[in-house]
Amino acid sequence: MSHTLLVVAHPRPDSLTAQVAAGLQARIRDGGGTVDVLDLYAERFDPRLYPEDEPDWENRDKRYSAEVHAHMDRIAAADDILVVFPVWWYAPPAILKGWIDRVWNYGFAYGRSTPRLAAKRMLWLGLAGATAAEYARDGLDTALDTQLRVGISEYNGITASAVRLLHGTELTGVPVHVRPARVRETLAAAEAARREVLGNGPRHHTRQHDPHHTAHHDPHHTQQQTPRRGTAVARVEATS
Repeated sequence: MSHTLLVVAHPRPDSLTAQVAAGLQARIRDGGGTVDVLDLYAERFDPRLYPEDEPDWENRDKRYSAEVHAHMDRIAAADDILVVFPVWWYAPPAILKGWIDRVWNYGFAYGRSTPRLAAKRMLWLGLAGATAAEYARDGLDTALDTQLRVGISEYNGITASAVRLLHGTELTGVPVHVRPARVRETLAAAEAARREVLGNGPRHHTRQHDPHHTAHHDPHHTQQQTPRRGTAVARVEATS
């Protein structure tokens, strides 16, 4: 069966984000899969990038810090990568961005003619306080999809990837007697998204990677260009 790396990025273990992650973990195990839970806050991951983990564009085999290589091993061992996070300021939390900066590094996640992560599947599952209509109105759903699916997953060779948002997850102001039903709806929507994108069983890798699908896979070049930085949207997004 498939092995999933379940990445969680929320500081409170009693948050709705944590509940969603726990529910998905149980469903995966019930289906016969195995799960490695990477709780970035609980494991006290340091999102700050120091020179020892800075990419060396002249050495794609650079040895990074021991912590980073340990995280690389956990990614490499996974068939599926499932990232559960709250949407803050219409973007992932800083700790999750720092995990990408430090761990998805040159020579490991990108910078090779054959992407090492190409055979994996990936789901970005964000909990958003606003409605789907509000996100669509401002183009923020498209912005998140471009940033996460295109800018990270596909850039690193993972073409079987998707971004799904669970909307209306801010429970502040919601009557107490209504909240349990809202939580159940969110958990059900999360499981539906997981099954849609990652399925309920092992993936049989028969499709070859398309060298023209991602920016970094060029058969004539083995060195990767520096990823372009995105711009932040300066609006606050409250999420449980």
